[in-house]
Amino acid sequence: MSPAAQLIDDLRALGDAAKAQEMAGYHKTDRTFLGVPAAMLDTKARDLRREITLEERCALAQELWASDVHEACIFAAKLLTQARIRPDDASVWQIIADWAQGFDSWALADHASIAGAKRLQADPSRLDAVAGWTTSENLWTRRAALVMTLPWARLTHPKAAELAVRERVLGWAEGYVADRDWFIQKSVAWWLRDLSRRDPERVVAFLDGPGAGLAKWARTEALRIIQP
Repeated sequence: MSPAAQLIDDLRALGDAAKAQEMAGYHKTDRTFLGVPAAMLDTKARDLRREITLEERCALAQELWASDVHEACIFAAKLLTQARIRPDDASVWQIIADWAQGFDSWALADHASIAGAKRLQADPSRLDAVAGWTTSENLWTRRAALVMTLPWARLTHPKAAELAVRERVLGWAEGYVADRDWFIQKSVAWWLRDLSRRDPERVVAFLDGPGAGLAKWARTEALRIIQP
């Protein structure tokens, strides 16, 4: 039995059938759900990251992602979620970037985006590749461009280069305003809401300018912190 198959069996033993059915109904996808609590996935992934090499982690993550088992895919993303990856994180970034082209649900996309955000922070030059995602035909890929860059919205004292990234991403968000898909509008609102904690004036300026066409509910969400 492969390491991936063994790990999926282990996860299945931790699952709950009623919870799995509930999750399947909520996520509305055809993939398999095991009903494993998120806390268990966090703990198990953290422990395994310490026990195996980076090369082994990458190989295992690829197999788990390909399994089409919900918890296995989430676990794969958690295996690659780490602030510092040494000696070289290029292989991890490539895996995440490849996954991004085939995202098919918000849950998997958002978990993988957490891992991707760490790699973007480690090497912001990768934002050049992410810029290309903003015009993808896959809405989840487009959404991931904003979700992966959320750390720049949350900086308390951004430096000049970080402010430049913030403005770059706001430019991407401007291009999303006319897209009426709920998940795209939500990604813009999420980015602006997080930014409003640090720079409310910039959020208001965006909404009064290029963001004026956001859906009413998305504008309300973007302003929720500064105009509760």
